[in-house]
Amino acid sequence: MQVLQKGAKFIAASCLFSTLGALSLNAYSYNCSGLGQYSNGATYANGARVKNGGNAYECKVGGWCSIGGAYEPGVGWAASNAWNSLGSCNGTGGGSSSGGGSSSSGGGSTSSSGGGSCQAWQAGAWYNAGDKVSYQGSTYVAEHENPGYDPVISTWFWEPSSGCGGGGSSSSGGGSTSSSGGGGSCPTWQAGAWYNAGDKVSYQGGAYIAEHENPGYDPIISTWFWEPTSGCGGGGSTSSSSGGGSSSSSSGGGSGEYFITASQFNNLFPGRNALYSHQGFVDAARSFPAFGKTGDTNTRKREIAAALANFQHETGNFVYTREIAQGDYRDNSWGFGSECFAAGGQKYFGRGPIQLSWNGNYCAASKYIFGNASTLINNPDRVATDSKVAWQTAIWFWMTQSGAGPQSSHSAITGSGGFGGTIRSINGALECDGKRPDIVNNRIANYNKILQVIGGSDNGNKGC
Repeated sequence: MQVLQKGAKFIAASCLFSTLGALSLNAYSYNCSGLGQYSNGATYANGARVKNGGNAYECKVGGWCSIGGAYEPGVGWAASNAWNSLGSCNGTGGGSSSGGGSSSSGGGSTSSSGGGSCQAWQAGAWYNAGDKVSYQGSTYVAEHENPGYDPVISTWFWEPSSGCGGGGSSSSGGGSTSSSGGGGSCPTWQAGAWYNAGDKVSYQGGAYIAEHENPGYDPIISTWFWEPTSGCGGGGSTSSSSGGGSSSSSSGGGSGEYFITASQFNNLFPGRNALYSHQGFVDAARSFPAFGKTGDTNTRKREIAAALANFQHETGNFVYTREIAQGDYRDNSWGFGSECFAAGGQKYFGRGPIQLSWNGNYCAASKYIFGNASTLINNPDRVATDSKVAWQTAIWFWMTQSGAGPQSSHSAITGSGGFGGTIRSINGALECDGKRPDIVNNRIANYNKILQVIGGSDNGNKGC
């Protein structure tokens, strides 16, 4: 099977990444009263206004605003593609506090309860490994340097600390939360097990309830996903881990992380290349907090089905890891700068689930995934040999690039664009508006089959 040409669909999309610097701050001020604190990975629509690092911003591309990381306002290298700066907060609403009560006590640092004091965390400030901050009444230490990521949400970068001065813990109460008193017992937490919102577990002598579904994150470290609870209340846990009763959703599917189990995945794509593994897909998806996690359950299932359906088509049923017509796809005139110039001896033909093409796109994807241009510029074939990286490049395009369409595929499927909108974003210039109805219908057939297996329902707008 001949894999489709990719040249046309990626050039225009990649130009969106010509501005790589952090969003410059305007000299004027803005009344930040009433603005919520920006949170990495939260969902923001076009026109949403937030404060971050003492400045105000307005979302101009909802799909990107909701990704965080490289798009964090005032911090990420691609922030200006997603946000407009409204100016610096004029003292009435800046700061890093989210919604009302500031964590600082009277303007200076926030004192921890263990002796000494920590500076209040500030979004957009730079923190080195080992730095300690106070946030929402607790103390956190930076495990990895970071540009002011939220200590509660960005738990890879931060972990709870015992305080700033060597004394007692700054956590609430100091002791563990007993799992007794509620009747019944909780199953023991298991790393890597899937937990749905409302599931309860026991961990290190305490009981915890999942505030958000998660793939077995640590209840003490990943505090955005878990919170202490008074016990299991006589009914036992609703967790799908260990034991008999499954919490699988209806229609014979949807019980795995991202609604598709390894067994379902293998049955849907029996002839796939080993590069396209279920575990690689899951590992890559976790790198994008909004992917498959936006909207209600049906919307989330639609996104998973739509992404896999399009990737399936691009790769000839997940058979091809490299494009058949392996041209050079080198172009140094895109305005990225010398760091994105094609490396000697390398070709940038289509690879991976989205058949990533052109050195400009390898550069932009590399910066998002690895934080540098050189990883994929110097070794583009990693996209055809590393399962997680292969899937990451595909999801990167899905989440951030509009291609021939007016919005990203993520924005289309989670909004009003529907499945047809994802086709337009990926290859609309060659397929939509009656150009190739046979190919469009093949993508739709893939989508319908996957959606049926994972137990989702479509909302129309399939064609383009």
